[in-house]
Amino acid sequence: MVKYAIILAGGKGERLRPHTDDKPKPMIPLAGRPAVENQVLQLIKAGVKEIVFAVSYKREVLMKHFGDGSRWGIKISYSEENEPLGRGGGIKKAMSFLPETWDNVYATNGDNLWRVDFEKFQEVHCKNKAIVTMMVTKLKSPYGIVHIDDLDRIEGFVEKPLLPHWLNAGVYLFNREIYDLLPDKGDMEDSTFPELPKEKFLAFKSEGYWKGFDTIKDLNEAETEASEIFADLV
Repeated sequence: MVKYAIILAGGKGERLRPHTDDKPKPMIPLAGRPAVENQVLQLIKAGVKEIVFAVSYKREVLMKHFGDGSRWGIKISYSEENEPLGRGGGIKKAMSFLPETWDNVYATNGDNLWRVDFEKFQEVHCKNKAIVTMMVTKLKSPYGIVHIDDLDRIEGFVEKPLLPHWLNAGVYLFNREIYDLLPDKGDMEDSTFPELPKEKFLAFKSEGYWKGFDTIKDLNEAETEASEIFADLV
């Protein structure tokens, strides 16, 4: 069982101002608690015992809320970034806060909402001895799709359907082999991932709920959905 997790939680969320004037984006309230807390509760339920938050913008708000983790019966520590390190650099620095004996660690973008079957996620990763397993989800169109026949006659509409494409859901499971491959500064998507052996870089296809909230419209939709999606998390 994977006992460790890293959450990237330093986002400014500039497109969501004024909601982020006094807090980092992951701390925007949704379903009666900070959005990122819905991730924390799922990770705990999956068996995670220790979480490292990578923090920067308005870090004191998140640190005050989560403290040392004792409220949830886990250990929480903080990797503070005084300059932008990128996703890869931020994760690499946060890994230095883990015990020396760690072997696998979850890493998430703290500003997404999701429900994940962590048992299946871990099974895919460990069975294939992957260095990286990335959760992917179907891309949902933000707009209605129009079906047109060969004579340009409209046959019908489908409102915001799932498209035949997979997107990076911002949830990963890393083996410790990844550490030396991560940049000290920069994004892993640009440097690390293209260099990974294909047989060690896997996708976990998730059919569960996923939502990014980058605009006020997204936030309003997320507030409505989150109350139902996360009602069972305590």
